[in-house]
Amino acid sequence: MSKPPSQPKPSDPDPTRWESVVDRRTGLDRRQLGTPSPTNLERRRGPGRRLTDFVKSAEEGEMNREQFLFLLAIDSFKRVNHKTFPSWTDVLEIIRKLGYRKTMVSDLNLGPGAPDWTEKPDAPSGVDKESDATDE
Repeated sequence: MSKPPSQPKPSDPDPTRWESVVDRRTGLDRRQLGTPSPTNLERRRGPGRRLTDFVKSAEEGEMNREQFLFLLAIDSFKRVNHKTFPSWTDVLEIIRKLGYRKTMVSDLNLGPGAPDWTEKPDAPSGVDKESDATDE
């Protein structure tokens, strides 16, 4: 029988590459190494953290009127535009056309790179220039 060809030995790895590796056998938990700044977007539950009624009912299949209207709007957009997966810009366009406006200060903490802003409740959607021009 012939001997399989020997595999070339990998070159020495970059030592800086392995500095971020945490060996679980040491008892260190990578989740506790660095705590990210709270954004108010965390959904991970722990002791004393329960799902809100808003999220719980939707996950159980019981949508409120707002959730159902949003679902219908997304579904209609996908059918009319022959898109299986709308982009985030498409989703924002749908939300604006449903009548949502940024009228309150955000509950999210997205850091200094994302300044918060508000607009008037009756501001035009800004996504359809033809209809916005007639609204003025």
